[in-house]
Amino acid sequence: MMLPVTEQQTAALHQICARFQAVIIHHDARQLHVAAQAEVLEALSEALRFACPQTLHTECWPAARLEQARQAAAQSNAEPPAPPPGSHAGVTLADDATPAAAFIREMLLLALQRRASDIHLEPGAGRYRLRLRIDGVLQEIAPPPGELGNQIVARLKVMGKLDIAERRLPQDGQCTVQPGGQPVALRLSSLPTLYGEKLVLRLQHGPQQAPDITQLGMAPEALACFRRVLAQPQGLVLVTGPTGSGKTVTLYSGLTLLNSPAHNLCSVEDPVEIPVEGINQTQVNPKAELSFARILRALLRQDPDIIMIGEIRDAETAEIAVNAAQTGHLVLSTLHTNSTAETLVRLNQMGIEGYLIASCLKLVIAQRLVRRLCPHCRARSQEPAPLPPGSLPGPLFPWRATGCDHCCAGYYGRTGLYEMLVVTPEIQQALTRQATVQALTEIARQQGQASLLNAGLALAAEGITSLEEVYRVVGAQDG
Repeated sequence: MMLPVTEQQTAALHQICARFQAVIIHHDARQLHVAAQAEVLEALSEALRFACPQTLHTECWPAARLEQARQAAAQSNAEPPAPPPGSHAGVTLADDATPAAAFIREMLLLALQRRASDIHLEPGAGRYRLRLRIDGVLQEIAPPPGELGNQIVARLKVMGKLDIAERRLPQDGQCTVQPGGQPVALRLSSLPTLYGEKLVLRLQHGPQQAPDITQLGMAPEALACFRRVLAQPQGLVLVTGPTGSGKTVTLYSGLTLLNSPAHNLCSVEDPVEIPVEGINQTQVNPKAELSFARILRALLRQDPDIIMIGEIRDAETAEIAVNAAQTGHLVLSTLHTNSTAETLVRLNQMGIEGYLIASCLKLVIAQRLVRRLCPHCRARSQEPAPLPPGSLPGPLFPWRATGCDHCCAGYYGRTGLYEMLVVTPEIQQALTRQATVQALTEIARQQGQASLLNAGLALAAEGITSLEEVYRVVGAQDG
């Protein structure tokens, strides 16, 4: 007669299986059925024979299947509270004692502590590389042990509800975790590489809020210019720059300023990054054939006053945006160009006639983000730095990043650089005759436009950022 399984025996079995990262398939008074990876089966069997009198059966499973089984068991044993509408269920890591879960938990806590926006987990020849993007720059940190790499990837894919068996195609997923007690939204992206799957995790630290226009870091003259244009009843405002330069945040700040019961504000975005009360926000959905152009046509029938377009990507969207700006709407959007003058030419290359651009375009903002020097450890040089001719009226004694316990490599946070091009009658005439980028740039300089480089040098002179950071982001050739 077999004795019943005691609680102490069950606890001991679970402890042994956790040590070997094994999964209990079945356990009763007669038999114990477990699964583990091939390299630990012999040691696991030896340990279990001393801990239980039941007949032992073992199976060899791949790491991905084991991780999926552990995650399913954790979700069945714990019943977390229901998430709020529109959110994703939280993933619990604290109760999982496996080395992979422990490493993910520590990795997320470190990323939050250092204010990282992204985590890069990259496979190599026999090892993984781990990097955090902090203030826009990747910083390498201690990698996971080589033997844990595949388990960590499998666990993260399960958390993001990705297909763990699919390793040949890119995948995207999302989840919410609570590594330090506060919910953190993660967006996961996998990509097959030569040595395995690379994962990038985008972290969203709590609910994002639309910033106030005064928090953008614009110079007083630039801020006043932005306010004047936003006060106009119609026209087109474009914010340009590379990916990650803060264009969408600038648009949201303008919408926040205009957000009032007297205005019907509508936006089309991909995706909606910051939900704002009072703005009718619509998200692009390619699977449902809901494109920028299709949403824009519908928005024009919704009696809008102000329209925000997340990005002008094609000629059709550009044409609708220009037509909307000509017919009594204020339109705000972004474009991927390097300078204000290039933006004017890019619209023309998209099929928009110069006279149409001249009649509706009011303001172009080119922007970048530079890291702020840490006020606790920055040091000023006693020697003036060589500068491009005509960039600043006097010598520049630059401040340098040294690094301390308060910052990351001498920097903490970021601020914006802005180049503002107001479409004046001179610019309109040049657009009508389809002037080149060089001609438009010369007209802008004659109007007193400060370039991105000049804006950066002004911040470097004040000690807000370093000269090296300005050159890294803008380049010295733009003077």
